[in-house]
Amino acid sequence: MYDVVIVGGGPAGFTAALYAARAKLDTLLIEKMVSGGQMATTYVMENYPGFAEPISGPDLALRMEKQARRFGAQVLNDTVVDLQLDKVKKEIKTTKDILYSKTVILCMGAKPRELGCPGEKELKGSGVSYCATCDGAFFKDRIVAVVGGGDTAAEDALYLTRFCPKVYLIHRRDSLRATKVLQEAVFSNDKIEVVWDSVVEEIHGRFDVEGIKVKNVKTDESRKIEAEGVFVAIGVVPNTELVKGKVELNQAGYIITDDSMQTNIFGVYAAGDIREKVLRQVITAASDGAVAAYMAERYIVENRW
Repeated sequence: MYDVVIVGGGPAGFTAALYAARAKLDTLLIEKMVSGGQMATTYVMENYPGFAEPISGPDLALRMEKQARRFGAQVLNDTVVDLQLDKVKKEIKTTKDILYSKTVILCMGAKPRELGCPGEKELKGSGVSYCATCDGAFFKDRIVAVVGGGDTAAEDALYLTRFCPKVYLIHRRDSLRATKVLQEAVFSNDKIEVVWDSVVEEIHGRFDVEGIKVKNVKTDESRKIEAEGVFVAIGVVPNTELVKGKVELNQAGYIITDDSMQTNIFGVYAAGDIREKVLRQVITAASDGAVAAYMAERYIVENRW
């Protein structure tokens, strides 16, 4: 039986693994895909403390994993299919095994929100993408569109101008939600055209994206934009399917915790983008992970395991 099992290998998960392992707890982190979570899809990070020069998300993710492993944390690449959390001994079922732990830290993160329009699912991976840094280079010398108005959408639009001669930024409102610095960069870039007050009605194409139909929400007028790629950046949805009915969630589906990352079940904690919080950034996820690991250690000590 482990002292701590961490589900999810993003910045919250690996920080929790680091702190738990340094506390000499028998620590296992389970990650179903590549290390880093959404951080691993970020091409350039300029706001993570300690790096005078920008660092890529994948590079930072590998450093976090290496650091956690150095202190003895184990990493398992597998998928958790079920959790039994309401008993003193927590049960974690993966596709290959059933594991037991004194505590569990939930760090499953979030996934991109979809548009839900015709053509999106059919052309996913054939011109429809949710990660500009992952797929942007494939659209060299092509016209593309980014959907959204927050930081991610602005960053994606700016990043895509490295490869694309024209980038449409489609936003449903008449002002961006992105930070002022990013807004200034977008407005000063001649390759970016902002399409205000508009939503995507349909994505056209037989085998690949050939264009999109957008509708102005104020005038109800529709127009077609010629584009060969659509990058969706309209927010995220928490990956809480695994714990629905097991821990308390808010109306948006995020896990409710207190300031100690404690869920409504003793010995079960949540950290990072999966929990209800004001700001979702790599640094806040890392902070959550550190707190969760510390509280897991205290739980074990206080219960005299």
